[in-house]
Amino acid sequence: MFMGEYRHNVDEKGRMIIPAKFREGLGQSFVVTRGLDKCLFVYPHEEWTKLEEQLKTLPFTKKDARAFTRFFFSGASECELDKQGRVNLASPLRQYAQIEKECVVIGVSNRVEVWSQSMWEHYVGESEESLAEISENLMDFDL
Repeated sequence: MFMGEYRHNVDEKGRMIIPAKFREGLGQSFVVTRGLDKCLFVYPHEEWTKLEEQLKTLPFTKKDARAFTRFFFSGASECELDKQGRVNLASPLRQYAQIEKECVVIGVSNRVEVWSQSMWEHYVGESEESLAEISENLMDFDL
């Protein structure tokens, strides 16, 4: 399980340190793709395979299913850690998430998310304002 929040920088070559606490769970190679809310989703291969199987069950005759599947898979990239625990984030992924230098790496249960620091701070600010309403909407899930 991934959890926690870490702040890092992306260097001029697009490399970013993966927090040491996440490296074992991700393994030597993993998948990075465009996520929701303008962040990047990072999946260990086992979780990526599970997600891939779920997405395969979506009806390709539905426009929304095709659009989501295209969005998710076309942005995916297999990545590997270098000897210093860094990953090279592809330029299109960095552009999508608006990551230039400062970023935030967070653990979200079965995946890791990478955010530009400014987008993360904006997201947290907005979410804090509506957290009570969000938690009420999730009451049906016995949280």
